[in-house]
Amino acid sequence: AFVTFYPADWIGLRVAGQYTFVSGKDYIINTTGEDELYRRERNLDFKSHMWEAYAALELFPTMMLKKYDDYDPRLKPYGFIGIGLFHFNPQGSLTDACGKTTWHYLKPLSTEGQGMPQYPNRKPYELTQINIPLGAGIKYDLSPKVNIGTELLYRKTFTDYIDDLSTTYIDPVNFDRNLSASDAVLARALYDKVKFIGTPVNNRTPPGEQRGNSKNNDAYFSFLLKIGIKLGPTYGSAEQRNAARQTRCP
Repeated sequence: AFVTFYPADWIGLRVAGQYTFVSGKDYIINTTGEDELYRRERNLDFKSHMWEAYAALELFPTMMLKKYDDYDPRLKPYGFIGIGLFHFNPQGSLTDACGKTTWHYLKPLSTEGQGMPQYPNRKPYELTQINIPLGAGIKYDLSPKVNIGTELLYRKTFTDYIDDLSTTYIDPVNFDRNLSASDAVLARALYDKVKFIGTPVNNRTPPGEQRGNSKNNDAYFSFLLKIGIKLGPTYGSAEQRNAARQTRCP
């Protein structure tokens, strides 16, 4: 859902809120390269619901560069950038011998030692954080009152834990030292699911081995189909709008 105010025909001020969903699975990765093979053997997965709200500035380049006041095409490309808040909560899966899959929230399990005294540099991550939404789209006016459009919306974030994955494997004995007995069992099963190609499933990765890449923060994007309904007075053209503006009462 969104509301956009247009102080001029070349600029818009948008406020929006939306829901989306992200997920990832190592085991579906193509194994043609060394990095791809490593990630498939890592065998981790996650999913997360994403709730967000943001404010953004829209710019319409064709309207900024127009030569005539009455230029008002139905098709208008635009770009935008803003700032927002988003909420995530990653889950990882376990599949038992009967093939039944269950999903478990990962943050409380400190899968990379977040918040443990043994790893003082790994602080617990916040589930609600700031992002930078930016992208581009095309808007088409079906009538003076209704428009439709498509939009690619990319979000730059300042966290590497949307997928609960960033640094290295920890020593699993620290799960027993810092978590309840039931959570320690879950954490041991979820933090390391490595499945080396051609070897048994129950391999474990040595502590300190690379698990993720903390040098690159996470990002996500959506492709949207939009419909907008104009509120307030509508005019058939920019010329009519300008005439109404000039003749209105002070």
